[in-house]
Amino acid sequence: MPRTEEHPDGAGSLDDDLGAALADTVRGTGASIGGLYLIEEAEPVLRLVALCGLPPAFTAPWQRLPLTAPVPVADAIHDDTLVSVAGQDDMARRYPRAAAVLPYPFALVAAPLTGVRRSWGGLVLMWPAGRPRRVTPRERGHIDASARRMARLLDDAPRPPSLPDQPRVVPVDAARHPAQTGLAAADYLERLPEGALALDLEGRITFATDTAARLLGRAADRLLGTRPWHSLSWLDDPVYEDHYRTAIVSRTPVSFTALRPPDQPLTFQLYPDSSGISVRVLPGTRGTDPSPPPAARPLVAAPTGRLYQLVHLAAALTESVTVRDLVALIAHQILPAFGAQGLVLSGVDAGRLKITGHHGYPADVIERLDALLLDTDLTPAGQVLASGTPAFFADPAELAAGYPSAPRISGKQAWAFLPLIISGRPVGCCILSYTRPHTFTADERAVLTSLSGLIAQALDRARLYDTKHRLVHELQRTLLPRALPRVPGLDVAARYLPAGHGTEVGGDFFDVLRLGESSAAAVIGDVEGHSIAAAALMGQVRTAIHAHATAGAAPGQVLARTNRLLADLDSELLVSCLYVHLDLERQQASFATAGHVPPLLRHPRQPAGVLDVEPGPLLGVDTGTAYPVTTVPLLPGTTLALYTDGLVELPGTDATRTTSDLAAHLDTADGHDLERLIDRLVRHTTPTGQHADDIAVLLLRASRPGGRPA
Repeated sequence: MPRTEEHPDGAGSLDDDLGAALADTVRGTGASIGGLYLIEEAEPVLRLVALCGLPPAFTAPWQRLPLTAPVPVADAIHDDTLVSVAGQDDMARRYPRAAAVLPYPFALVAAPLTGVRRSWGGLVLMWPAGRPRRVTPRERGHIDASARRMARLLDDAPRPPSLPDQPRVVPVDAARHPAQTGLAAADYLERLPEGALALDLEGRITFATDTAARLLGRAADRLLGTRPWHSLSWLDDPVYEDHYRTAIVSRTPVSFTALRPPDQPLTFQLYPDSSGISVRVLPGTRGTDPSPPPAARPLVAAPTGRLYQLVHLAAALTESVTVRDLVALIAHQILPAFGAQGLVLSGVDAGRLKITGHHGYPADVIERLDALLLDTDLTPAGQVLASGTPAFFADPAELAAGYPSAPRISGKQAWAFLPLIISGRPVGCCILSYTRPHTFTADERAVLTSLSGLIAQALDRARLYDTKHRLVHELQRTLLPRALPRVPGLDVAARYLPAGHGTEVGGDFFDVLRLGESSAAAVIGDVEGHSIAAAALMGQVRTAIHAHATAGAAPGQVLARTNRLLADLDSELLVSCLYVHLDLERQQASFATAGHVPPLLRHPRQPAGVLDVEPGPLLGVDTGTAYPVTTVPLLPGTTLALYTDGLVELPGTDATRTTSDLAAHLDTADGHDLERLIDRLVRHTTPTGQHADDIAVLLLRASRPGGRPA
C-alpha cells in the first residue's frame, strides 16, 4: 500500500492489522477467498483494499464500487446486516449483474463493518460450492465478531486507513517447509509417467517436470514464469483460461482436454488450494474428442478477465438512467478498470460538442473545451466522430503531432478518444485521460472500442430520459400554484416532491385560496395514476374547486359540485381530495373529504393527533353523493398538516401506523419554522430520500394576535 499508519505503541501498521484480521477470518471460517472493502470519504464509493486467496486481476470489475451498486457487500452495508448468497442460482436470482461476471459455483457472505460513529465498509467471504447452503448461528457469530474486530481497529486508529489503487494481497497460509519442494519430491514426480505443473494464483508456472515439458512441447526453463495460455499457442483461447479461473474461484477440481498440434490430445487435471494450483498432464488416446479450439482465432486473444469485465460494464451501462448516472458510472467503474483518471463526456448539439459530464478536470479547462466546433483542431474528438474510429495517444508527443495545442490545455499525458455513434448517427464523444503516459494494449483497445458503442446507446437513452423528465416536471410545476397567497393570521408552507424514479407526471395537487379578510380555503388531493391524463384532470379539478370556493360554496358543496364536473368529463380516473374552510375570525376550521388520507391536527399545549373527519367517497364514484362537514376549533397556534398518501403509504409498512407515528413526530417537533417542519416530517417517513410515489405536503398554522406563532 502507498501509505501505512503506525500505531502509537509501535506494534505495527493499521494496514497490517486489518490484513491479519482478514487472514484470520478466512482461516477461521474455512473460506477460500476474502476481501475487505472500505468507504472512501470523498464520495460514496467502496474501495477493495485487501484480498486473500485471489489474484488482484480477477477483481478488476469489483475494486471500486458505488455504495448503491447491486452487489451483496453494498446491501450488507446499507441494511447493516449480514447478507448470505447460497450458490450460483441464488446469485443469479438476487444479483444477476454480479452473476454474469462471476459464472462460477461458490457461496458468499458479506458483512458490514459498523463502528461506533460510522460505517467503515464491508467484509466479503467466499467458499467452494460444496459448502452448506445456510449460514449456521456459530458461523454467523464468528463472522460478526470478525467484522466488529476490524471496525474497532478502524475506530481506534489515529488516522483514516490508506486506500490503495490496487488491493493488498494478504497470504492466508504459512509458507511450506522447503523440504516439501526439495530434490526428493522432484525425483518422485519425475519417475511418474504423467506430467506435473504448479501454478501460482496468478496462473504463472512455478514448477514443471521434464515429463510435463516433453508432453507440452516446450523446455521447462521456457515454461517457468509464464502462463500456459501465453507460452503455448495452442492453449491461447479464452476457454482454456476460463478453466483456470473456475478452479481458482470455486476451489473445486477442474478437468479438460486440449489438442496439442498436430493430433495429440492432452488431459489437464487442476487441483486448487489457497496457494495455487497443482496440474496433472496426462496423454490421451488419439482419436478422442477433445474440446477443439476454434478454427480461427486472433493472434493475441483477449484475456478472459477482460471479457468478463466487458460483460460487467455492459450490464452496468444498461442500468444507467440519467446522464448524471452515466457520468458517475464511467467515473467510478470504467475509469478505474482501465487505470484512467480523467473523463470528458460530450454530446453533439448543433454542430458543436457540448460537455454533458466530466471527472478529474478543473472547471477552467472544461470551460475551454465546452461547445467546441466539430472541426476544431484543439482536440481529435471531431475527427474520430467523422471517421467513426477511436484514437489512442500514449503520450503528449503523439497527440501534439496532429494537434499541437491539445496537450497544453489539460496537462494530461495520455488519451483514448472514443466516438459515440448509433446507426451511423454521431451522438457524442467519450474521452478517457491519464495523468501519466500510458501504452494501450491490444485488448484494452478492443474492449474500449466495444464499450464506445454501449456508451453511445446509454448516452442517447439518458439524454432522451432527461429531456422527457424535464418537460414532464415543467408541466407539473405549471399546474401547481407558483406562490401561495398571504392571509393575515395564517402561516402557510407547502412542498411537492416528485417520485424518485420514472418520467410520468403525477396527479398530486394543493392550493390555498384567500376568500376574505379573515377567511381562506386550503385543498389537497391526488388524481389516480401517473400520466399526462392524470395531470390534465388534476388541473381541471383545481380550477373547479377554485371557482366553487370563491363563489362562496360550503365545503361539502365544493366537493359535490366538483364531483358532478368529473361525471360531465366522463373521466375513468378517480380523485381523492380534502377541502378545509378556515374562518380565522370565528376560530374554526370546517373539513370535507373525498376519500383522502386524514389530516394531522396539533392544538397548542395539546398532543398532536390524526383528525377524525367524517368520510365521503372519492370524486368520480357517485354523482349524487353528499359530502359531510366536520368542524373543529382553530385556536391561535393550531397547526394543520395536509398531505397525500405518498407520505405514509410506504411499501412493507402499515399506513395507519405510519400516520400515527407521523402525528407523534409532529407533536415533538419544533414547529416555529414550517419549512423546516416539512423537512422533518418527510425525513421521518422517508429517511433515505427515496420514495416510490409523489408527495405533497401543506402546513397551515393560525397565528397568535400580532402574527406571533405558537
